[in-house]
Amino acid sequence: MRSALFNAYYWVLSIFYGLSAAFAALAPGRKPVAFALRLYSQRMLWALKTFADVKVQLKGQENLPAGPFIIAAKHHSWGDGFVMFAHVENLSFVTGDHLEKFPLVGAILKKFGAIVVDSCGGPEAREALSKSAAQVAAEGRRILIYPEGHLAAPGERFRYRTGVYYMSKDFGLPVVPVATNLGCFWRQTDKIKTPGTATVEFLPPLPQGLEKDDFMRLMETTIEGRTNELIALARGEPVKPSMLVESPKKKPSSPKAAPASLLP
Repeated sequence: MRSALFNAYYWVLSIFYGLSAAFAALAPGRKPVAFALRLYSQRMLWALKTFADVKVQLKGQENLPAGPFIIAAKHHSWGDGFVMFAHVENLSFVTGDHLEKFPLVGAILKKFGAIVVDSCGGPEAREALSKSAAQVAAEGRRILIYPEGHLAAPGERFRYRTGVYYMSKDFGLPVVPVATNLGCFWRQTDKIKTPGTATVEFLPPLPQGLEKDDFMRLMETTIEGRTNELIALARGEPVKPSMLVESPKKKPSSPKAAPASLLP
């Protein structure tokens, strides 16, 4: 019953703020759209706690640098983005171009300054990512990216993509890894929510100047290691390593998949 109440509120709120953001996109600058999305995220977290009895505690905010930086986050749930936009100011995000197929969303993304790349990845995607990220970095904004490019169930992981490394290298931005166990309470896109207290934790920034293989290895072990610890705490069981799973297959006729799949 509680999940049903939240789900109903979710769609009502999404439609209302979607239309609000579309109207805000007509105003000059990105601030009106950013305000609408931030308010939407804050209201959604309130509803998650009030209706579904899922409280989200945020840890490690002292690890966020001043100025622009990159957030490389574990992606467990539709709720992940709400946490980021509700609590991190001046935030942009990387997303696949599949979102542009939804009515009004393309205009909102453009006005908000989202970094939209080809979901299939490849050299073209990296070039587009670099060009868009350059403007975002020059404006001093923070960038949210999901290195796996897919929603992972708790205890699972996808192959980490190299887009984070190249953005950090090209623009000299620190990378803040983010671990979470939110998927134990709101799993991926599931309608059913499990009451409890979820944790989203900002971890210390990764060392800068690492070679690509070292960077990728450290980023993955840092995010997966702490995420697995948080999952174990939520479930009251020993820590288990995450299992590597294959990315969902894409059908040629279907919309391109999941946000920020990014680069090989």
